[in-house]
Amino acid sequence: MSKKSMWVSIPLLALSGMVEGQPTNLPPDQPKITVNGDAVVNVKPDKIVIQFGIETQDANIVNAKQKSNDILKKVLALTQDLNVPEKDVQTDNLSIEPRWKNGDPSEGFVGYFVRNSIVVTLTDVAKVEDLIVQALQAGVNYIHGVDYETTELKKYREQARELALKAAKEKADKMAAVLGQSIGAPLQVSENSTDTWYHGSSWGGRGYGRSQVMMQNVAHDAPAGAGEQNQTIALGAIGIRASVNIIFELKP
Repeated sequence: MSKKSMWVSIPLLALSGMVEGQPTNLPPDQPKITVNGDAVVNVKPDKIVIQFGIETQDANIVNAKQKSNDILKKVLALTQDLNVPEKDVQTDNLSIEPRWKNGDPSEGFVGYFVRNSIVVTLTDVAKVEDLIVQALQAGVNYIHGVDYETTELKKYREQARELALKAAKEKADKMAAVLGQSIGAPLQVSENSTDTWYHGSSWGGRGYGRSQVMMQNVAHDAPAGAGEQNQTIALGAIGIRASVNIIFELKP
């Protein structure tokens, strides 16, 4: 087995601010203006990767492993019932560990602990809640992570970068106008960073669930009602941010 298309909503906004920096290979007396431009594109995830953890124990190693296998078979059957393609289901990380009370063999044997994990990739958000709830009912102990992704990350990174460039130029135009001047050709352009993060509700178990939060100057939420589902999971959005630095010629 191996192992995240739905709708995409794209609220977006560009923003910018002044940054300090020294241009390179430019005449020292060249009038110039340096600005930073940032843009954030919010998109609905179209791929959800869920990692489940199974832990069983028994004084008999064969029984401990059989208990793990029984739960694993139930989860695999569940993915088939939900029509999850076989290629989107992966099992890995099988481990068997003997344990003693307080970690001391002299205090008595606790049993054999068998750990296993299964990773399921969904492209239909409507199945997320059913899969998680029924997997827990089948005996899954942990949800190690729920990752929200987009299959068109490159497209939206390029979009964010373009908006960041436009934001920087707009800021430079306004700042120059206040000074009674105008901007000329860009003398130097550099990309500061690009990053992504998920903002919205997330599942997690025993501290293994993950959520990511990032501070930003301005963020626009998705339009009201966008991508609503009859689920108790409120799907959030993936924020894709680009930041650029541009030095413009300053003209009287």
